[in-house]
Order: sequence, then structure tokens, then C-alpha cells
Amino acid sequence: MNENKILALFDEWNDALQTGNPKTVAALYETNAILLPTISNKVRHNHAEFEDYFVQFLALGPQGKLDEANVRIFGELAINSGVYTFTLADGAVVQARYTFVYRWNGQRWLIVEHHSSAMPE
Repeated sequence: MNENKILALFDEWNDALQTGNPKTVAALYETNAILLPTISNKVRHNHAEFEDYFVQFLALGPQGKLDEANVRIFGELAINSGVYTFTLADGAVVQARYTFVYRWNGQRWLIVEHHSSAMPE
């Protein structure tokens, strides 16, 4: 496994956002993943809760890009953390810190932990 394949998982996630379909985005998460989202105070614990969040987030028309990515791979776990920026449909720009933790399930990498928090300054 190499760093580029882990970085490509962000592109897969961002492409899923572009579909506008919350189920498509939620399918990239392990069933027992944890999502600590940017625009909600509620921790999300399962696909129903992920989909509920992404209904709200996708309504904003987000388009993401990585500003800084730091990939580390530990066997069947991989971490990508850094800074990303979302441009929203209304032209607003939101920069946030992120951490994606992925687990290889024998067939594909799925998100098991996703933390996103808007920059404090």
C-alpha cells in the first residue's frame, strides 16, 4: 500500500459528495465508524446517523480540496490528516482540520473514524 492510494480515498469521498446522495457518501464508512462532523455538534455512530448529517452537508453543495495531507500507514490501518477547504454552492469558503482513519477490510479501505473541525481563527 502506498501513500497515493490513501490520498485517492479523499478523492473518492469528495466525488461521493458531488453525487448529492447521502447514501453514496455513507457507504464509504464502516458500519461502526465514528463521524465527528464539521457543521454539527452531534457525534454520528452509524449509517443512519451519517446519512442524516450528509443530507444537511450536501445541501450546501460542498466541493473539497486538500491543502495539507499527512498520510501514515500501519498495516491494515491508514491515517490521512491535515487541512482541507470546502467551497460551497453559495460561494462561501470553509477551511477545516481533518483526520480520516481507514481500515482495510480485505476488499477495500473504509473510513472508521472521520473528524473534521473548522479552523478556530
